[in-house]
Amino acid sequence: MSNSVAKGRRKSVKRTLASMVLAFEAFIIFFATLYVFGTNQEQGPLIWTIGLSFAFLLIATPAVLGSRWSYWWGSFLQVAMLATAFWAPLMWVIGIIFIGLWVWGLIAGATIDRAKEVIAESGIDLEAELLKRKGA
Repeated sequence: MSNSVAKGRRKSVKRTLASMVLAFEAFIIFFATLYVFGTNQEQGPLIWTIGLSFAFLLIATPAVLGSRWSYWWGSFLQVAMLATAFWAPLMWVIGIIFIGLWVWGLIAGATIDRAKEVIAESGIDLEAELLKRKGA
């Protein structure tokens, strides 16, 4: 097995997938902020304050992912991203796509993490099994 698994420290796939979705969303929010600023320059400081704060929250949240409440917080951010569609209508489509990616990441990540736990509990050296089947 790999060193990280042998030491008992496994990386969570759920956390990795959720972090990737949040990081991509931070970029989307930044570009949406540019769009909204371009269409409404009179409220520029307010637009930049809200947009950059939201992007910062999205990029900072992966640092705290891992506990149950942190995924609820990430889900709240998904709804907040969908709410940005009131200022940038195309965000309805983008928000729904990212909510789908968020839900998929949480479900698929949890499933993969559980499968990794079952394999680790069974005592099977997965890497050795794969090498043996491959013929190396």
